Amino acid sequence: MKKTLIAAALLGALLPLHSWAAPSVPPADPLASPRWGDMRKMMLPAKGRIVFDDKVKVGAPLNAENPLNVPVSVDAGALAGVEEVLVFADFNPINRILRFQPRGAYPGLAFRIKLQQSSPVRAAVRTRDGVWHVGGTWVNTTGGGCTLPSTGSGSPEWQKRLGEVSSRVWTRPEGGERVRLRIIHPEDTGLADGVPAFYIQELVLSTDSGQALLQIEGYEPVAENPVFTVDIPATHVAPGYRVRGRDNNGNPISAEVDK
Repeated sequence: MKKTLIAAALLGALLPLHSWAAPSVPPADPLASPRWGDMRKMMLPAKGRIVFDDKVKVGAPLNAENPLNVPVSVDAGALAGVEEVLVFADFNPINRILRFQPRGAYPGLAFRIKLQQSSPVRAAVRTRDGVWHVGGTWVNTTGGGCTLPSTGSGSPEWQKRLGEVSSRVWTRPEGGERVRLRIIHPEDTGLADGVPAFYIQELVLSTDSGQALLQIEGYEPVAENPVFTVDIPATHVAPGYRVRGRDNNGNPISAEVDK
C-alpha cells in the first residue's frame, strides 16, 4: 500500500501543472450577442488576452434611420500604448469595417458605416502589451445598407471626382487640432447585383514633413464618400498635413491639407 501511495505521489509530481488547472472560461459578452463567439475567433488572434473594457468607447445612435450612413465614433484615449484598433459589426455580411493605427494621432476616430441589420458595433483595441480591449454598442436599424448600390455608382459624376479630397482643420479648445477629411468614392460592397466591390483600402494622414500620424485600412462597409475625423495632439501639430492612399482597384488618393 505504501509503495502504491508513493508511486501515485511521484506520478502527480511529474504531470505538467497545466493539466490540473481548470479550463479558462471567456467572460460573458456584455452585449449578449449570439455571434460574439464567432467574432472572437474570426477577428482576434488566438494569442493575446481579450478583455471587455469600458475604457473603449464606441458611440453610435441607438436607432439609425439610414443604414447606408450610420455615424460611429471610437475613443480609446483612456488606454495607454494603443497600437491598433479594429472595428467590426457582428451581424454584417462583411464583418470588418476598418482598422486604424494612431501612430501620432489621438487614438480615436469618427466615421460612417453601412449596416445590413441591427447589430453590435465593436472596437477591439490592441495595446503594447498584446492585450485586446473590446468595447461596443448595439445599433438598431431597418437594414439593407450593405446590399444596396451606392448613389454614386449610378452617376457618371463620381468618375470625374473619384478620390477628390476636401478637408477642414480647426484648433481644439483643449489643445491640438482636429482634422476632418472627406473623400469622393462610391464605396460599393460588391453585394448589390451587378456592382462589383469598389472601396478605399488604405489611407494615411501625415505631417507635411512626412511623419505618419494615422493609417487607416478600410473595408467594404465604410459609407459612401467617407468622412474621417481625427484629433492631433499639440505635440504633433504641423504647419500642414498630407493624405495619400489607394482603393482596391489601385486608384491613388493624394492631397495636401492646408490650414
